[in-house]
This record gives sequence, C-alpha cells and structure tokens, in this order.
Amino acid sequence: MLFNDRVDAGQRLAEALGPLRAADPVVLGLPRGGVPVAFQVARALGAPLDVIVVRKLGVPYHRELGFGAIGEGGVRIISDDIVRRGHVSRKDVESVEQAEHAELARQAERFRAGRERVGIAGRTVIVVDDGVATGATAAAACEVVRAQGAARVVLAVPVAPPDAVAWLRTEADEVVCLSTPRAFSAVGEWYRDFSQTPDDEVVALLERAASEEPAPVKPEEAEIDAGGVRLAGELTVPDGAGAVVMFAHGSGSSRHSPRNRAVATALNEAGLGTLLFDLLTEAEAGDRANVFDIEILARRLAGATQWLRTRVSVPIGYFGASTGAAAALWAASGAGPEVGAVVSRGGRPDLAGSRLPGVRAPTLLIVGGRDTTVLDLNRQARSALRCECRLEVVPGATHLFEEPGALDEVADLARDWFTVHLTPREP
Repeated sequence: MLFNDRVDAGQRLAEALGPLRAADPVVLGLPRGGVPVAFQVARALGAPLDVIVVRKLGVPYHRELGFGAIGEGGVRIISDDIVRRGHVSRKDVESVEQAEHAELARQAERFRAGRERVGIAGRTVIVVDDGVATGATAAAACEVVRAQGAARVVLAVPVAPPDAVAWLRTEADEVVCLSTPRAFSAVGEWYRDFSQTPDDEVVALLERAASEEPAPVKPEEAEIDAGGVRLAGELTVPDGAGAVVMFAHGSGSSRHSPRNRAVATALNEAGLGTLLFDLLTEAEAGDRANVFDIEILARRLAGATQWLRTRVSVPIGYFGASTGAAAALWAASGAGPEVGAVVSRGGRPDLAGSRLPGVRAPTLLIVGGRDTTVLDLNRQARSALRCECRLEVVPGATHLFEEPGALDEVADLARDWFTVHLTPREP
C-alpha cells in the first residue's frame, strides 16, 4: 500500500479507527511526522489532539539501543536488565537523562505554545505515528502513556514491518496498522511525498485542532418511566437541538452498545439529541425469550417516548438495530406525528409483521451488502411498508458493520435522514 502523503495516510487510518469513536478517545501524535497523520485521525473521530512527547534513553555507545524512556509528568521507565547487560553506569544514566529531560521540556513548550497538556487519565488513548521501523519509539510512547494513567492504549500507524507489529502488540492493548509489507527497509519508501515535517507545522496543526474542537455535550443519566417500569438511560441534548433520536438496541445488546454509541455521537455532532436506554430491566434481559418479544420491546419504547415528551418539545426519531428495529417500527405504527422518522441498522423489520403497513413515519432501512439473509428480509419488509421508505445497502459490510468505514457510512446515512425529516428547514 502506497500513501500519497501524511494527510492521505491519516484519512485512511481514520477510517480503520472509526469504531473507536464511541470510546471518546484522545489522539496523541508522535512529533514530528506523526502529528499530520494524527490531526486527520482526531478530526475524523471528533477527538482532542495533543502530542506525546517522549524521549528514548539510549545507551551512550549504542544510541539505538534504549535502556529506558522519559515522558511528561515525571514519567520515567528504566530497563534494569538492559542497564545491567549494557554495563551502563549510574553516571551514564544520569547524564543521558539530564540531556533528554532538557530536550523533552524544549519540545513540549515549543509544540504546545503555552496550552495545557490534554488529560488522559482513565481515557482510551490512540498513539499515532507516520510509520514504524524498529518500533522502539512507539513502544516507549505506549509505556509512557500507560504510566500517565491511560485506561487503554491503541497504537495506530499506516505502515510497519510484520515483526515490529507483532512485538508492539505486546506493548499496546491494540495495534492498528494498514500495511505490513515484508520487503521493508524504511518508512519513507511507502509514501510518494515524505518530506520533513517542520516544528512550525506541528505547532500550527495543534493550534488548529484546539480551535476546531467543539465543546463536549455532557450526557444526563436518566431513569425512564416506561409505562410503570423503570429503565436506565442516557439523554444527550446539544444546545439548540431540533430533534431527539431514541435508540432501540438489538438482541443481546444494551444502551452501552459501541455501535449505537458511535452513531449517537455522530448525531450529537450534527446537533441532534439522543436517548440511549435499556428496553429491558437487568432481570428481564436474563430471559432470552424477552429479547425477541417484539410487542414488549415496542411497548417499552412507546412508554419511554411518552416520558421523553415531558422533557423535550421537539420531534422524535427512532433508531433501531436488529430486533430493536422491529420494536421501533411496531411502536411507530401506533405513534402520532411526534415520531417523525425511523432508521433501521441491520434490522429485522419483518418481525414487526402486520404492524408494518401502519407505519407513517419516513423509514430508512440500512443493511450490509454481505448480510444476505437480512437483506432479503428487509426487501420484503420494504414492500409491506406504506410510508416513505428507502433501502440503503452498504457495499461489503456484514451484519455488525465492522469493516473499515462501514459504521461511519451508517452514521452519515442516519444523520442525513433524521436531519431532513425531523428538523425544520428554511423556506
């Protein structure tokens, strides 16, 4: 795989990292060349961007051999084994550390231009570089990030040799690498343009990312009264939201579904509110039969809709996945004009059966091209629906839309459908 430049590499890497959007990650670029790649990733994921300033501590007579690393916040990682085997004296350790501490401070001050370091404690952190040769610096960065309190460390690079990737999988919780060519001699050979990234470009990209970063919308934990049953939920309403989309999760899932949360984040970024909630209580979910009782699920969704109408006075949409899609259509068939649109992701609308002709809300059915059985069921359901209806097939996607870029396409389709059908338009 050949990349045009670091922008192209970052955009392609961002597609592969799309499922991590729901984890609310922080993106850290390794300066200098990793920052242009990380900028594209952070922008696509709607994540804050910062640099990970790390300095490898090299054995004095063999600088490529690292005996440790240092990072901001006083993080210090030393391999006593390499110090011992390399016969590195205490004086040498102190001398190397002193020199690298000075360079660490200089780089951090230069790149951030007075901004505070982005907090990563307890967060999912994506460490990004423009490529890996030996993997030593990337491994040191992962160690430093973990020592700074990251809950999960993901290393993401466009290209690296297979042996380096295999080793780095032991250093990070996850490694995402687009290309692992066996004939590998240098990172630059896999780019058409691999010109040097100057300090000024790193500073400018970090400033741009900081100025573009939207104020986060804080979700509100909610206890929903769905017809006398108390259900746990999470309501997020951006300022000026013109509509709220309710999520009906599928079999074996919950309000914590990473795929639904990824779509919800995209809708929030577009100015739409979202309500993620459990259709069943914890005890009920333990009985597998309840998961496929579409009537119960639809009744809960309808009850939650009445609860939501006491909180907001804007149009409401339904987003259903798997069996949740059938529940959404069943509930929509008995709803009034307050339910203005329905979207099904990999859904089983056929399970709504005789209720389909009663649906009046414009309905979008999204199915993966390789999810052939469900695709046939959606085609049959489309024929039974009497409302405005469209079937969108995501090429190459399977039932869970786990392929690179597939879930992003689902989010884009849902966002556009809800925006058109729920929010008022200028005449």
